[in-house]
Amino acid sequence: QVQLVESGGGLVQPGGSLRLSCAASGSILTINAMGWYRQAPGKQRELVAAITSGGITNYAGSVKGRFAISRDNAKNTVYLQMNSLKPEDTAVYLCNARFVTTRWEHYDSWGQGTQVTVTS
Repeated sequence: QVQLVESGGGLVQPGGSLRLSCAASGSILTINAMGWYRQAPGKQRELVAAITSGGITNYAGSVKGRFAISRDNAKNTVYLQMNSLKPEDTAVYLCNARFVTTRWEHYDSWGQGTQVTVTS
């Protein structure tokens, strides 16, 4: 069984910064893409940023230049550095990982989510 555990959410003022972390643990052979999604009340879940095992990144247009995704393959951990936060960034942020287990099973798993609230 593989688990994704997120941390780092919280309450911040507009213009502030937060860093989210997501650590994967379990019978992991390799992790392909890892990413962060977010879902605000009444809205659909949307991709925020993703990164491949080789470090290729993809960002939503609304966060380009403000957010940065990175990963530590040795720790099976992905990070999301969020700067210049805006009230519209308020949402539950969910970690996603696509990985292969030691039994050569392929999974697409989600973390439990962490709340990010940007308000003055």
